[in-house]
Amino acid sequence: MSDFYALVPAAGSGSRMSSELPKQYLDLAGRPMIYHALTTLCACPNIKTVFVVLAPDDEHFKRYDWSHCAGKLEPLYCGGATRAESVSNGLLSSELEPNDWVLVHDAARPCLSAHLLSRMIAELRDDPVGGILAVPVADTLKRGDAQQRIAHTEPRENLWQAQTPQMFRAGLLAQALQQCKSVTDEASAIEALGLQPRLVGSDSSNFKVTYPQDIVLAELLLNQRK
Repeated sequence: MSDFYALVPAAGSGSRMSSELPKQYLDLAGRPMIYHALTTLCACPNIKTVFVVLAPDDEHFKRYDWSHCAGKLEPLYCGGATRAESVSNGLLSSELEPNDWVLVHDAARPCLSAHLLSRMIAELRDDPVGGILAVPVADTLKRGDAQQRIAHTEPRENLWQAQTPQMFRAGLLAQALQQCKSVTDEASAIEALGLQPRLVGSDSSNFKVTYPQDIVLAELLLNQRK
């Protein structure tokens, strides 16, 4: 019987936040941003261990109290220069069984709900490939040219915006990332093997904090849940 694990790559700097402090440690509702995603993952009864992949020289993580995670949280100081490298290194260091499920989640998606997480696991646990949380694209999409003028409008039919977690078997994901190292998400590596991950419907609350103004919205959502 395979187990469920989570892996959170958190070795980046978050340069678009205009802060010397890595984005995952910026204050969000009185806690470091990464606290919220890790807390949700650790609270999930299906998940056995939550691995957080940190930069080898990370000095911030150990400054916080993680006792509420009930021993389910395991830091791995093996982060790489890219997301794909961090995930690959984390999979290697975690020594998971090839058939175990691993849910890769962004540290900068602090508003993941327990409901979405549980529903995703329920929908994918028997899937032959795995899949991702995603939302159908609602806005009209414009393709721009080099002068920032509209070249044409992209049809949005059947277009989805990828989110995380992205859930795949550990062995399959490790193989995919070894063969395709330049991807920006795990599903792209799986797709490169000729497989088709499943899309699990999510919602816009599970957004990625990218710019300073995003913190205000994330705090509103988190405080509303409290």
